[in-house]
Amino acid sequence: MRILIAEDDASLASGIAKILRTEGHAVDIVTVGEHASLAAQQEHFDLVILDIGLPGVDGYEVLRRLRAAGLRTPVLVLTARDELEDRVRGLDLGADDYMTKPFAMPELAARVRALIRRSQARVGQVTTHGPLVLDSAARRATLDGVPLELAAREWAVLEVLLARVERVVSKETIIQAVAGWDEELSPNAIEVYVSRLRAKLEPAGIRIRTVRGFGYLLEAVADR
Repeated sequence: MRILIAEDDASLASGIAKILRTEGHAVDIVTVGEHASLAAQQEHFDLVILDIGLPGVDGYEVLRRLRAAGLRTPVLVLTARDELEDRVRGLDLGADDYMTKPFAMPELAARVRALIRRSQARVGQVTTHGPLVLDSAARRATLDGVPLELAAREWAVLEVLLARVERVVSKETIIQAVAGWDEELSPNAIEVYVSRLRAKLEPAGIRIRTVRGFGYLLEAVADR
């Protein structure tokens, strides 16, 4: 999943990002409300972690703009304000969850997992591609009914390809989907992940074809 953190406390933002990256998420950080509003509307994120006390445009206004624009991206609000009216205001504006600072990082990670599961449940969480079944909410994959072990980045690359079956996907598109702004992920790294996926999938008849000069194409397979 790709997550946007809008938090002006650099130490806190870095700590949250570290926890989420260890769980396999791509994470981007902004420190100003205006940047948070623009980033969330111009790029795809699966979750926004939004501090209310942002400089300039505050988190409440960012949240209002996102919902006014029709974005249904889950939003987890962070704030030092623990008054009831503040929580109610955030929820009324469209926040999906609310945490008061200070908080424990394991709890935040659990809240993030819960929000992502709920979001995926709304749009359909199980993808079937021939003998391959991916349950995104449960984070489980099977191949011919046998559990398939995938590293976090392998999973992310496979999700991108599965969303575009029989369409060529460039390395640049994959990088944008699975890496944060400040992560150095090279085209060569994508080649490595695709190679690992091929080794795991091709014995079951699932082919990822290289289209030289363009990218990769996950071929359609007949459902069994």
